[in-house]
Amino acid sequence: MRRIPTALLALGLMLAGCAEKVWAPQDAVDRARYSHDAPASITLITVINNRSDEGGHAALLINGSERVIFDPAGTWWHRTVPERNDVLYGITPTMLDFYLDYHARETWRVVLQEKQVPREVADMAIRRVEAYGAVPKTQCSVATTRILRDIPGFEGVARNFWPHRARQDFAQIAGVAESVIRDDDDARNGDLLAAQQTAMAKQTP
Repeated sequence: MRRIPTALLALGLMLAGCAEKVWAPQDAVDRARYSHDAPASITLITVINNRSDEGGHAALLINGSERVIFDPAGTWWHRTVPERNDVLYGITPTMLDFYLDYHARETWRVVLQEKQVPREVADMAIRRVEAYGAVPKTQCSVATTRILRDIPGFEGVARNFWPHRARQDFAQIAGVAESVIRDDDDARNGDLLAAQQTAMAKQTP
């Protein structure tokens, strides 16, 4: 069994109380809710460094009675996407494209691993991420793998600190469809966030 380095474990424990708590109002969440007509599914999103092939971020896209992203300690945001402790609501096709475009750039690629599940399993996953709470920095993979291990069919995903390890475990699940998103955008993606806000503002009556 691979052991977590002492320094990394200490860092994780030190940051455990540093999670940024966000709680959007109920009316904002209700207005934003989006139901996607594709089959129910759970998708592991892994952001991979193009130079080292190491994982830099892990998140979950869950399509059940509504579609949400569990983005633990993530940095993407949009003014029309309410957040409650790392759960992002209102993930329309445009918002999903925005999210993926933000992460895929010249230095990083995004791997999507989708597993279709019964609707009740997807809704169970939504309830689990809503109950998880805000996630500290450096613990995106810990939170993601903890959620997955409690969902029927995903028990083989080991809890760990490394997004690329979670991706490898997820790939062993039968029926997973994998795709990769690459982009040559500049590595600095702060300007992209501003551009996404502007793009939606122009479409608002």
